[in-house]
Amino acid sequence: MMIVPAVIVGGGAIVWRLTEPPSARAALVTIVEFSDAGVRQGAVQRLQVVRSDADWRAQLTSQQFWSARRGTTDTPFTGTFYQSHETGIYRCVCCGNALFSSADKYDSGTGWPAYSAPMAAENVWTRNDASFLMQRIEVLCRLCDAHLGHVFDDGPPPSNLRYCINESALRFV
Repeated sequence: MMIVPAVIVGGGAIVWRLTEPPSARAALVTIVEFSDAGVRQGAVQRLQVVRSDADWRAQLTSQQFWSARRGTTDTPFTGTFYQSHETGIYRCVCCGNALFSSADKYDSGTGWPAYSAPMAAENVWTRNDASFLMQRIEVLCRLCDAHLGHVFDDGPPPSNLRYCINESALRFV
């Protein structure tokens, strides 16, 4: 995967993946399924969703593609989810995996949707992210490897976590 710094902003480089990641083989992963009403259905094994860039581009808007498939970040305070208080669940825009519940959503004041925990730890995974000349923890969808956002340790008790998630990576149900 080719990662290229694009812009220097406030001493940090805005970095995104410009080329299609190498073709991955679909691995068997365990996720927890939820109904659209948020009822836990149980753990299941599924093959990861692996598609070409052309297929992702056909399915997603340009913003969704660049955010979820290339790791860019939505502009804060431009969406609607960060200020929404509707009851429901947030699914991955790419594969429909249940990611976050409105019950765990809170106003972090950052302009991005924030959650204290995922609906099920099995449904996301994390990795180190050294972009912007800082160390962060990237959050990805377990089922399709979509970039969701980052997790920080400045959230509310009891988890003290803030899952700062891009609206364009989510679909509200």
